[in-house]
Amino acid sequence: MASLAGSERVAIVTGASSGIGLETARALAAQGFRVIGVGRDPGRCAAAEADLAAGVEMLRADLSLLSEVDRLAEEIAGKVGRIDVLINNAGGMAREREMTAEGFEANYAANFLGPFALTARLLPLLRKAAADAPEGSVRIVNTASDGSEMIPGIDLADLQNLGNWSPGAAYCSAKLANVLHARGLASRLAGDGIVAHAVHPGTVGSNFFSHTPDSVQAAYGDAPKLSPQQGADTVIWLATAEEPGRSSGGYWFERAPRKPNPVVEDGAFVEAFWQAAERLVGRAGS
Repeated sequence: MASLAGSERVAIVTGASSGIGLETARALAAQGFRVIGVGRDPGRCAAAEADLAAGVEMLRADLSLLSEVDRLAEEIAGKVGRIDVLINNAGGMAREREMTAEGFEANYAANFLGPFALTARLLPLLRKAAADAPEGSVRIVNTASDGSEMIPGIDLADLQNLGNWSPGAAYCSAKLANVLHARGLASRLAGDGIVAHAVHPGTVGSNFFSHTPDSVQAAYGDAPKLSPQQGADTVIWLATAEEPGRSSGGYWFERAPRKPNPVVEDGAFVEAFWQAAERLVGRAGS
């Protein structure tokens, strides 16, 4: 399929210092995008910037802190006048519950609240790109997981699972939130010509597993894994190919639609979830 990438287009890729994000940044740069990657670890960010081609710049930010999200959004806005592609890829699974200085559960914040807030902050730049781009060519892609399918739903009164926390619940809830976020964005941005999708990249052999609980490492340690390049394939396709630009709000695997958690198909629940997420983010600094 023909690519929609052009020499003046801008892509933001979070979690770009390793794994899927690194390979996504590499591929988008090769397609002619000016790429701004985001990572948390200074050493990995420096190594990624050295490894990637010219036209890729790495910025540091901890997306579990909404104050860092605000700073990052301002830094990006100072560097570019538009955003054609936003890849919300950063994420992982924590071993233990940890609360941030802002009062959020750190794993949920890094996997969902930070990307949710960053997307909202960057929407003016996405809308600016969409104003003079072909309809459907400006994209938001959320890296989710089949973990989003493994839970019955989300408690809207306790999005962060603080009343019944576990590493698996925190991760699966956040990844379901990524899918719900894309579905909610689809209806909100349809009038702007911007599309949003979520993707399950598959089980990828990356830095992800080095931070997971022992039980997860035991369960997946010997399981077949995709390479980061293979895991990034559908992410890149969703960001640049023609076909994904003709729909919005989808959940994809291996370049094909995948049936999401049933709550994603419930429009009333998607809206209620969105309102609950906005209320939670709005409590930052309060």
